[in-house]
This record gives sequence, C-alpha cells and structure tokens, in this order.
Amino acid sequence: MTDFDVVIIGGGPAGLSAGLYAARAKLRTVLLERGMPGGQASTTDMIENYPGFPDGIPGPDLMMNMDIQARRFGVEPRFTDVLSVAEIPEGGFLVKTSDGEITTKTVIIAAGALSRPLGIPGEEEFRGRGVSYCATCDGAFFQGKRVAVVGGGDSSVQEAIYLTKFAEKVYIIHRRDEFRATKVLQEKARANSQIEFIMDSVVTNVVGNDQVEAIKVKNLKSGEEKAVAVDGVFVYIGKDPSTELFREFVDTDERGYIITDARMQTSRPGVFAAGDVRQTPLRQVVTAVADGAVAAVSAEEYIEYVK
Repeated sequence: MTDFDVVIIGGGPAGLSAGLYAARAKLRTVLLERGMPGGQASTTDMIENYPGFPDGIPGPDLMMNMDIQARRFGVEPRFTDVLSVAEIPEGGFLVKTSDGEITTKTVIIAAGALSRPLGIPGEEEFRGRGVSYCATCDGAFFQGKRVAVVGGGDSSVQEAIYLTKFAEKVYIIHRRDEFRATKVLQEKARANSQIEFIMDSVVTNVVGNDQVEAIKVKNLKSGEEKAVAVDGVFVYIGKDPSTELFREFVDTDERGYIITDARMQTSRPGVFAAGDVRQTPLRQVVTAVADGAVAAVSAEEYIEYVK
C-alpha cells in the first residue's frame, strides 16, 4: 500500500487548488513545498483580475485563504525539497525528499516557474544587496530611494506602481517602444508622477560597492549608453519553468514546460501537471487554479478506473 493517493509538488495556486479538490474527494493527499505556501502569487502586491474581488485582493491574502481552505479539507503540507520522482515497478511512484521517501499512487507536478535573470555583470553579485525579483518582499527596504524595474509586462508595471509606495523615483526600463502590459496598468503607471519610462533600452550592467549604486542602460536604437543612479533593481522579464527534476521523467517542450493534454495528464500515466509549470497559452492565478482542479479530478479518476 502506498503512503498517499496523491502527492502534489508545489504549493502555489495550482498546487493548493489540486490539494483542495483531492482532499475533498477523500484522497490521502500530501503537498510538498520548499518555501512559503502560495508560491509566486504570494509575492504579488495586488491581484486585480481574480474573479470575485471587484477591488482586487493582495496576493498574500488570497494565497493564505487558499492554504487555510486546503488544510481544512485535510491536505497535509510538508515543507521540504523534492529530490527525485521515480516509477515503482509494482505500481505507483517513489518521491524522494530531503526529509525522506514517500510512495504514492499519483503525482501532480505544480512546481511553478522562477523569475528569469537578466544575465548581466553585477546581477548575481548584488542579488539581495539591491537586485531583487520580488517588489512585495523587498520594496519596503527602498523607502525614499530610487529604483529601476526592468520589463514590459503586467508584472513589471504593476510592481513598479507598488514600489511608488516606498521609493521616491521608479524607472521602468523596457527594450521595446511599447509595453505588453494591459492598457489599464499602463494608464495607471503613466498617471503616476513618480514613475519615469526609459524605452527601447536594456540594462547592461549593475554597479556599486557593497550595495547597488547605479545601472548602465543602453538605448537599442541610438547605441548610446548612460549610467542611471539607483539603489535597487527589480527584474521582471519572464519566467522559466521549475522542471529540472522532471525533464527525463515526462515530456517537455523546447523551453522546458511540461506537455499535458486537456486533463493535465503528462506523457507518463499517473503523473499530472498544473499551473505555470506546464505548456499553456496563459499563466495567471485563475488558470493555475483551474489546472489544479482538473489535475486532481483526473488523478481521482486514474486511481479509480485505471489502477
């Protein structure tokens, strides 16, 4: 007999939703998470496009509520690192963690995606000393200071707006002449006098001594490079899937995202994927939650009818 019916790897919106649905179906469910519950969504200041909250809801609040709800129905959370997942010859799967081994009938991979680094000189050196990938986590450290936000999507513009609560000046640096962010966010940012836009430009270097003191910015059209004095740099240029452990276990696309069908089934029977970790046209909290629900129901049907 296996230890669990369902092992969920990842405690973000997809994982918590999967846990809720699996536990309500009376499946023995454990959720493995290496950090805080809620994943990346917990680091978002305000989520304005999740249905049911007309005025928006802080990301940490929404994720905390999801966590409480999943626990209420019997999800067992364990805070540990997953080291490997393997199929057991006699049926089921063996999940090795930093705290021991777990056997399960099914696995739901909901490990999410990590912020993509710029890959420029000084970035790694000043990580945690001015370079950040989470405005909600670190914004308060920049009270009255000047910061730069790199990126042009919803996350970059939304977090730039959030940072104006603390910083006296926020630069948004984007490599194109137009943003990918929604028009509502763009309008809100342009109406904020604390925000200045540096378009058609990329950051080429992060400089300083013990802390970030400036960035070098290159205009892609003119080739001109200049130094911009800032105390912090917040990077929002996309994400990469957390699939290193699974790329030899299930099929992934060329970018490393797990390939699933409409039922969240991967190439390996009994293993499902949900949320940002899988190949999908949209990565939002609302789609991750839907993925998690589908994955849990599919896992239940697999246990009942296939195994």
